[in-house]
Amino acid sequence: MLNQEELQRYDRQILLPEIGRQGQEKLKATKALIAGAGGLGSSVALYLAAAGIGGLRLVDHDVVDRSNLNRQVLHWEGDIQTAKVVSAQKKIQSFNPEVSVEPRETIISEETLPQLVEGCHILVDALDNFSTRYVLNKRSLDSQLPLFHGAISRFEGEVTTIIPGRTACLRCRYKGFVPEETFPVIGVAPGIIGNLQACEVIKYIVEAGELLLNRLMRYDGLKQRFTEFSIKPNPYCDHCGQGGS
Repeated sequence: MLNQEELQRYDRQILLPEIGRQGQEKLKATKALIAGAGGLGSSVALYLAAAGIGGLRLVDHDVVDRSNLNRQVLHWEGDIQTAKVVSAQKKIQSFNPEVSVEPRETIISEETLPQLVEGCHILVDALDNFSTRYVLNKRSLDSQLPLFHGAISRFEGEVTTIIPGRTACLRCRYKGFVPEETFPVIGVAPGIIGNLQACEVIKYIVEAGELLLNRLMRYDGLKQRFTEFSIKPNPYCDHCGQGGS
């Protein structure tokens, strides 16, 4: 149930017919795992907290570096060398004390993910490399939990929503090894993509609008243009298709 402070805080959202009081209560009852507490994770966590999600489990093994501060808006100058999940927890709970925030300072792997996703209803991909994304994608499928994917580089980014059994998975789109690199990025890119991810999460929880199912939305900041692509499940995918059987 929503308390009086929450009814005041979320008043403008509750006025939306797509959300209402029932939708707001659904948000409060939801716990999301956010994989990554960097640029994307900062934006997603901040706006899900603003929307009134009940719980956030933040997972990251890194500490704040000064080079993060152009884009990772939950981390400030005084947080340098602090664990990112601790820095993010402090900001979010100061911003909205009604949200439960669990910091998990650990590496995301096949071994750690089963425990990390326990008790969560949705998974958010706010990672910066595809090898770990694949591990998260497989756990999404094995746990039958929706995965909200976002990625950024330079002035660009992409977002899609993956529902196990209903959509193509992340592995369907990529074949083979994707090299990891330290990539350049403008600070606004994770803000834009992270907010789109947060919007998808909110819509999924309150069952409003159309999700990006089997659709990939790409953003080009230099041209200020969104482009949408259709995605088809790969029947031979080694995560969700015959290739994994």
